[in-house]
Amino acid sequence: MQRKLPMALIHEGLARVVQSPSPDVKVGSRVVVVPNIPGYLDRNIDPMQCCPACRSGKGENYCYHGRFLGSGVDGIAQHRLVVPVSCVVPVPDEIPDEIAVLSELCTVSYQALTHVEDKLHDARVAVFGDGPVGYLGAAMLHHVYGVPRERLHVFGADPHKLSQFDFATRSLVQEYDFGSGGYFDIAVECTGGKFSESAVNQAIDVLCPGGQLILMGVTEERVPINTRDILEKGLTVRGSSRSSSSDYRPVIEAMRDPSCQNTLRKLLPDRYTEIGSAADFARAMDEAAAHRSWKKILLDFHW
Repeated sequence: MQRKLPMALIHEGLARVVQSPSPDVKVGSRVVVVPNIPGYLDRNIDPMQCCPACRSGKGENYCYHGRFLGSGVDGIAQHRLVVPVSCVVPVPDEIPDEIAVLSELCTVSYQALTHVEDKLHDARVAVFGDGPVGYLGAAMLHHVYGVPRERLHVFGADPHKLSQFDFATRSLVQEYDFGSGGYFDIAVECTGGKFSESAVNQAIDVLCPGGQLILMGVTEERVPINTRDILEKGLTVRGSSRSSSSDYRPVIEAMRDPSCQNTLRKLLPDRYTEIGSAADFARAMDEAAAHRSWKKILLDFHW
């Protein structure tokens, strides 16, 4: 990050359209900005000419020449932002700003789950992690894929956070017997950081033979995992990160539902944090780093 600066930050956000070449994206409309810009759009070429990932049909997440706002290039915290028209998604009137702004995080979970969607109609699913990533992953399983409480089990370490998952069965990892054998068809690891090792291995413990493990938690350390049981059970392990424009539409559609909105509101703070200067922005970022609250911080930019 130090090498990339100075750079405009933020990759989750809404914008108001001031100029558009497309009749589908009208001037004045609210849009979600898709931060993942594949190289073929950036370079205005055919996907088949871009890179091996694009030629294989997996380019948007794994494109060799892709740009990601707020990471490799300037992000959303700008007075004016120019992106390809396919990298914005109009927001329906019935979805308020504070719900729509969560769509990027939701789509990351949605993208991960698309790899097992053919099994979700009857699969037993375990989610590891009671933070925002785990909460939104579980919310997408419930509200987009219709996984009911009796087939959706969330494991966490904080009783207060875990209590927010009222649409799922819940267990504290300190109390659950992970040695009782395989029970789940799919496990989604959303912890990351120093807890990745325990969460990944607990997920391996509870998966049935032939089960699938999806890794979403990010850690900077190498994580030792129980490869013996991966082999003996014939488990499939898949990593997933980021999302593409096509993942936003089903998520936005789910957000029309008031019950989905009520679920997502549990992650929202009581107020917006207004940003009118670089000093305001710095204070907001410092506060986020210092407190690491379970709830998101909503920034309202007035540059």
